[in-house]
Amino acid sequence: MRFITNKEKGNSGLGMAIAYFTTSGYIVSIPLNDTQDYDLIVEKENRLQRVQVKATGCIGKGGNYQVALKSCGGTKGKTYKTLIDTNIELIFILTGQKEMYLIPREKINNVSTLSLCDKYEKYKLN
Repeated sequence: MRFITNKEKGNSGLGMAIAYFTTSGYIVSIPLNDTQDYDLIVEKENRLQRVQVKATGCIGKGGNYQVALKSCGGTKGKTYKTLIDTNIELIFILTGQKEMYLIPREKINNVSTLSLCDKYEKYKLN
């Protein structure tokens, strides 16, 4: 899967996350705007969880996919938020090879990028 634009990348990630959670028995809620830290709220067995969705086509020097964990904006591209500063419980990641990961937020300590190395293999979805 090649992501032509960032918008396409984001839409693909969100679509795959919704499909995964829905087919896994979750109730999926989508926020009305994009000012919150999360992209989805999922519910299963009366437990609500906030999910941030990421998609990546970037492969690092070690051959692993790299995921940006910071949000940048403005005219200078200044970082205004990182994943570790957000109020979420889960991060859903889609790679360019259609691999999906569901990682609990507390398992991530990185600030700017995450390398989907062997450490995260147990969070890979089948």
